[in-house]
Amino acid sequence: MKFHREGYQSLLLVLVFGIVLNSSIYLFLNDYPSIKIAGYVISAFLLVVILQFFRDPKRNFIAVENAIISPADGKVVVIEEVEETEYFHEKRLQVSVFMSPVNVHINRYPIGGIVKYFKYHPGLYLVAWHPKSSTENERTTIVVEDEKGRSVLFRQVAGALAKRIVFFHKEGYATQQTDQCGFIKFGSRVDLYLPLDVKLNVKLNEAVKGGITKIADFS
Repeated sequence: MKFHREGYQSLLLVLVFGIVLNSSIYLFLNDYPSIKIAGYVISAFLLVVILQFFRDPKRNFIAVENAIISPADGKVVVIEEVEETEYFHEKRLQVSVFMSPVNVHINRYPIGGIVKYFKYHPGLYLVAWHPKSSTENERTTIVVEDEKGRSVLFRQVAGALAKRIVFFHKEGYATQQTDQCGFIKFGSRVDLYLPLDVKLNVKLNEAVKGGITKIADFS
């Protein structure tokens, strides 16, 4: 188990807060044992939250030919045919994975290939399961095209708690399936827009693992 680099700043803030809080209690409220204990509990709780949220667990990532792998840990909350209006301008199968605060929040490439498109959209912070979150929340849109010319669009969508979306690469970047591509902090979702003729391998409310679970197969 490793600690992800995106969490360094948050970890530092929590450590500084814990030091200031407990030092202040020691200097000014040292005669109140209950307050001292509360300070320790709060500091420990925040530290555990940060450590678990930014964890980077060791997994056996294996690229699967002809497959589309889940870009995130979480639960499948949407499976529906929609009109994709930003890049493809055609009907696509949307599969959305909701990431709760207790999930691993590292995002991974669902297929290998070239990043053909990337765009950041500022926006709102509706709850991640809101129907309009895919089009109105802060989000990034990424399209990857494989060597056979097959393209998958996926979108990192901020939630009510997520205030920072990170995407690590730029257009033209050559990637491998399951490589890390980004991070979303504190609750969010990732939407996949797949060709309509894929063979779907997941169902609603199914738990999936980023870089592990096979969402679908190309036809």
